[in-house]
Amino acid sequence: MSRKSPDWTALIPKAARDYIAGRRLDEVECIVADIAGVARGKAMPASKFAYQDRFYLPNSIFLQTITGEWADNPMGAFTEPDMVLTPDWSTTSAAPWTADITLQVIHDVFDQQGNPMPVAPRNVLKRVVALYEAEGLKPIVAPEMEFFLVARNLDPNQPIIPPMGRSGRRAAAKQAYSMSAVDEYGPVIDDIYDFAEAQGFEIDGILQEGGAGQVEINLAHGDPVALADQIFYFKRLIREAALRHDCFATFMAKPIEGEPGSAMHIHQSVIDAKTGRNIFSNPDGGESEAFLHFIAGMQTHLPAVVALLAPYVNSYRRYVPDFAAPINIEWGRDNRTTGLRVPISDPSGRRLENRLAGMDCNPYLGLAASMVCGYLGLKEKKMPRPECQGDAYMGETDLPFNLGDALDLFSDSGPVREALGIEFCTVYEAVKRNEYKEFLQVISPWEREHLLLNV
Repeated sequence: MSRKSPDWTALIPKAARDYIAGRRLDEVECIVADIAGVARGKAMPASKFAYQDRFYLPNSIFLQTITGEWADNPMGAFTEPDMVLTPDWSTTSAAPWTADITLQVIHDVFDQQGNPMPVAPRNVLKRVVALYEAEGLKPIVAPEMEFFLVARNLDPNQPIIPPMGRSGRRAAAKQAYSMSAVDEYGPVIDDIYDFAEAQGFEIDGILQEGGAGQVEINLAHGDPVALADQIFYFKRLIREAALRHDCFATFMAKPIEGEPGSAMHIHQSVIDAKTGRNIFSNPDGGESEAFLHFIAGMQTHLPAVVALLAPYVNSYRRYVPDFAAPINIEWGRDNRTTGLRVPISDPSGRRLENRLAGMDCNPYLGLAASMVCGYLGLKEKKMPRPECQGDAYMGETDLPFNLGDALDLFSDSGPVREALGIEFCTVYEAVKRNEYKEFLQVISPWEREHLLLNV
């Protein structure tokens, strides 16, 4: 189908126009995020892309598990009808690691009747944003991304180890906030900065985390869909930067035994769409009732969305005491032992930090899951538990301990399923139960070592 004007580059962001300025654009990648957050789609010559305004992919991409298997379609026959993909021009971004001049464009996903596909993760997040907008509210998020740089691992039977630094020594653990530790893999960080600049992304800061080769990147606060798009892109650019320097970047929640896991902390606030006022603060600067209602909603509904925040069996290895990860849904002011932390801020910047999400989650679904809990709290107007004043690690946990239990809670939560969309929740559960079943059929080295001759 022909587009009215082939000069589609006038519609794209300045960073993308600057990237191709004076150069011949070779290729355009038309992509969507699947359930896992993996980029799916097709690449085509730029000359062909210029004269088409829609593309097609089968809806089965949302039934594929992380292992490449296919879950049974819980919504009916497996006929794989095509979905209609249309470009969201605002997401057009460079792919600066490619040999030729390439742009990427995230596409919106519709059925053949023009309705948003309810199982597409980006549409799920848009649905949650729309719930806020219907109340005259605008949600704001600021994500933190943690990940590990690790030595190349070509044999899954071998443990993952830290990468070799420029000093010739492997990255060391327990170097949180160390500038010299970051310098050890400075060339990778330099490429991350360069790629991000070419893509028009704003990095708020990069720091060394507590694990060996573990890095944290903070993004500036903003619109949830735009930030989820950035994280989706960032995961790819970080992996590409690492590959240039003979190492891997991994976003597994717990890649290395004995090291802390990688989180995607989510800072959340809500503003009044008409006035621009942060509804978490009263006119006198104090905490509002809406802020407390939001916290209560998080405490009430977070257990039901852990299956979205911790989507793999490995995710639950992060939820252990004494490894800088929350194992609770307590809240506290400037208390990093609580799952829900209120950072130090002025009244206009008052926010709640959700520390439960792992970096392995799909960014669209992780943000949607966290935001829907706060939304339900604003609607239910309950009060939270008393603030935790001490070490929250010492208390009881309300969180599920494995993916199977998390999926049971997800399946039983009517309010969450209604807010996220019944069809999406049904498909998501089917995919994840299939993955969990596959995992349970694998016999681990631990079992062979300790059980083979002893039981």
